[in-house]
Order: sequence, then C-alpha cells, then structure tokens
Amino acid sequence: MNSTSTPQTTRPNPTATHAAPTGTDRLFARFPSFALALAMTFVGTNVGIGKTMVAVMPVAAFALWRFVIAIIALAPRYRPSSMRRVTRSQWGHLFVQTFFGTFLFTLLMLYGVRMTTATAAGVITATLPACVALLSWAVLREHPSRRTLISIGLAIAGVALLNASRGDAHGAGGADATSGAWLGNALVLGAVVCEAIYVIVSKRLAAELSAIDICAYTHLIGGALMLPLGIVGLMAVDYSALTPGHWALIVWYGLAASVFSFFLWMRGIRHVSAQLAGVFTAMVPVAATAYGVIFLGERLSVAQGSALALTVAGIVLAALPSAGSRKTLLPARD
Repeated sequence: MNSTSTPQTTRPNPTATHAAPTGTDRLFARFPSFALALAMTFVGTNVGIGKTMVAVMPVAAFALWRFVIAIIALAPRYRPSSMRRVTRSQWGHLFVQTFFGTFLFTLLMLYGVRMTTATAAGVITATLPACVALLSWAVLREHPSRRTLISIGLAIAGVALLNASRGDAHGAGGADATSGAWLGNALVLGAVVCEAIYVIVSKRLAAELSAIDICAYTHLIGGALMLPLGIVGLMAVDYSALTPGHWALIVWYGLAASVFSFFLWMRGIRHVSAQLAGVFTAMVPVAATAYGVIFLGERLSVAQGSALALTVAGIVLAALPSAGSRKTLLPARD
C-alpha cells in the first residue's frame, strides 16, 4: 500500500468511466452508516452460524464452502474484458485485502476461539476500532478528530463491558485449555490486526473499483487460497450427519458473509473515513449477542444492556454528520 497518498488524491484510472451518480449511489452517499452497520450485523449474526457448523465439519471445509457459494453467486462478474481493465497495482491490493481480510482472518479467529475463552476473545476483538484508527493514521494520514476519538472510546467501552458481562460459559476449561489460552489470545489478536488491514485497504480500493467487482475478485482469490486446505477438510466431513438445515445454513452463511455484508461494506466505506468505518465493527459482538437473546433464548442482563447502549451511542455519534461537512460522492462504476 502506498502510504504517501490519501483517498482524496487517488490517481484516476484512465480506463474507468465517469458516469453520473445513480439513485443507488446517492442513497449510499446519504446513508453510509446504515450500510456499514448492516454489513457488520450480518457478520455478527454469522458468528452463531459458524459455531454451529464447525461442530459438524472442519473449519477449512466450512470456509471453502463459503468461497464456493460466493463464486457461484458472483459468476456473472467474472468477465475477461472487465478483469483485464484491473491494473497490476489493483490486483496487488485485492490480494492483500483477500489474504488478510477473508482468508487469514477466518482461520485465525475460528482457531483462536477454540483455544481461548469467549470472553477473552470478545474483549480482544473490542480493540478493533482503535486498531483501525491507529492504522488509518499511520497509513492513510487520517488524523482523528475529537468526536472520532470519543466515538471510538464509547464503542470500545461498550463492547468490552458486553463481553466481560458474558462470563466464560462458552470458554474451554481444564488444564490443557488454560495452557493454550495465551496462544488462542494471540491468534484472536492477529485476526483483529488482519481485519484492521482489511478496513484500510478496502477504503483505497473503493475509490477505484466498483463494490461488486471487489467482492467478486477477492472471493475468487480467497477460494484459490483456501482450496488446498479445504479439499483436505472436505474429505474428513461426515456427510451423513448433515441435515437439510445444515445445508441451508451453509448457503446463507456463504451469501451473507461473502456477498451481502461485503457489498454493503464496500459501498458504505466510500463515503466515510476509515476511522469512522472502524467504529461500526463494534456491531459484530452486539449483533452476536442479540442473536443469542432472540434465537438461542439467552437472557440480557443489566450489564449487557448498558454495554449495548454504550456501543450504540458510539455508533450514532460516528454516524452524525459534522457541521458544514460535505460527503464526496464517487462516480458510479457498478
């Protein structure tokens, strides 16, 4: 990534067409916070689905199915004429985003949660907005405003309180789990860094390529990266134990995690700074908790309700327009 440039000074692609903004583009420009929050809500609710599925098939096999479903759904975007217009530099950024944001993040997070408690993993994940702000300052030269710092602080405080109040009912116990907890924590922290890199790179690519094409190309690359591990995992699956409900969850996970959330995120991040976009990642544990309360019958304590209020306050503060600010509407390329 070229750390000397900024999103405002991105060199235009000579092959890009500068069509007038469409109604959809104007909608995303007016309500980018809704797109970002909804994208992270999909990610959060998929946490429960992922836990259900890795109990009946290896992580790599489940991850490969995600990419296969995404590639099938996005097949119309793989036109050779369009792919030839992507520059070598853009392919490089696409690879970096895929490697860190989809491939490595998925493996580190799933294997990390297996080795540490859910509480520890959640608290570590709560540092994501701060990690995004730090990287956006270092890479994109986005100096955080006072409001951004406050919103990040509220989001971190809310998610930390949320996860601290959950206890470790879902954590592993025993001497073996305790001895390996430090490694699990390190893996989760690595996943957080990978996700922060994804946010930064997606901010750059959103100014150059259409959201749906970025989604298609990254999952094509991700499928190729996951294929060697996934094939081994597929051979270890007990297919007789998979019910129609399991297959429905696999299909939904592939579409929601790889297509819906990805597309919404890439469209929303065009119109906000990477720092403010990072705040919306706090919706992941919030949505995961809400999913547990609504669908799994879990109870919401006072502490958890307070945590949700803090996190939502941070997100609302981040979404409010600044006085005299104007959103830049990028040319439509979809």
